[in-house]
Amino acid sequence: MSLSSFSKTLFRGPQSSNFFSKTVQTARRGFRTTAPAAIRVSELIKNDHRELKDAYHQILGAKTNDDRVRWQNQFTWELARHSIGEELVVYPQMELKLDNGKAMAEHDREEHQIVKELLYTFQGLQPDDTEFIPTLQSLWANLEQHINEEESQDLPALEHAIGESASESMARSFGRTKNFIPTRSHPAAPDRPPYETVVGLMSAPIDRLGDMLRKFPDQKA
Repeated sequence: MSLSSFSKTLFRGPQSSNFFSKTVQTARRGFRTTAPAAIRVSELIKNDHRELKDAYHQILGAKTNDDRVRWQNQFTWELARHSIGEELVVYPQMELKLDNGKAMAEHDREEHQIVKELLYTFQGLQPDDTEFIPTLQSLWANLEQHINEEESQDLPALEHAIGESASESMARSFGRTKNFIPTRSHPAAPDRPPYETVVGLMSAPIDRLGDMLRKFPDQKA
């Protein structure tokens, strides 16, 4: 395998969101010949939330352990990238643009830490483990509360403060960032730039090599 081919494989995500692929260029696709449709950062984040909710219910409804493992990996991949992407791109802007942004961002980071620790436990479990479903349900309960607060309070306030153009620019940055950050939970890592950026860039290649050996829903024949 050539270095170029290896690089493309290493940074390819396991499953492409239809919504995301129509709006933001991802590493698994070539350069666009036309500009992607503009989208606000809040809509991109909400789409991630919908993807996570779907993966959660797919795990609960899976008929076989094989399907459950595939959706477990998908859920982990989505949530790890989403969380770090917010911490690197969104929360710093909240701190800069909102009057109470520092307190809001700190609260969100604290909620993320709880979720990361639960995800770290969950990603290491097997479907036959007695704690598999209880850990997932506890994880989702915490994540869902965070999602509701973010969608009803944080994102509307940020959108109002930064305006449409800045929001679209942030969405592009958020999408790009998710292509080069860890795909597994590392709760002991820093949760803000620049340290999170450095640790993330060190961890991401290892995570993505592991992803090449993991099963995902879109890989089924």
